[in-house]
Amino acid sequence: QVHLVESGGGLAQAGGSLRLSCAASGRTARSYAIGWFRQAPGKGRHFVAAIAWHDGVTYYEDSLQGRFTVSRDNAKDTVYLQMNNLKPEDTAVYYCASSDGWHRETYEYNAWGQGTQVTVSS
Repeated sequence: QVHLVESGGGLAQAGGSLRLSCAASGRTARSYAIGWFRQAPGKGRHFVAAIAWHDGVTYYEDSLQGRFTVSRDNAKDTVYLQMNNLKPEDTAVYYCASSDGWHRETYEYNAWGQGTQVTVSS
């Protein structure tokens, strides 16, 4: 089982930036990709971005590409989500998750972090 821990959330002003980290441990060799998801209050959990460990290929939710960038550091088993030009509607709990394939649906991910809160003020 892959164990994931997110960090880096907090409070930001609109137009600001935050970088989230997702540190992986355990059976990381079984992880093909790490996905980022977010869940706003009272709403479902939605796909943000994903990155493949072996080649760094990335995949974004269309509406977020250009503001959000996902990257990875294989030596540290860590994936990052750089969020720029933040908007109040980006306020959510952000989760990273591990998948054994290339997916964007929550049910395709088999290990989840505990989440980190991002709050963007206007």
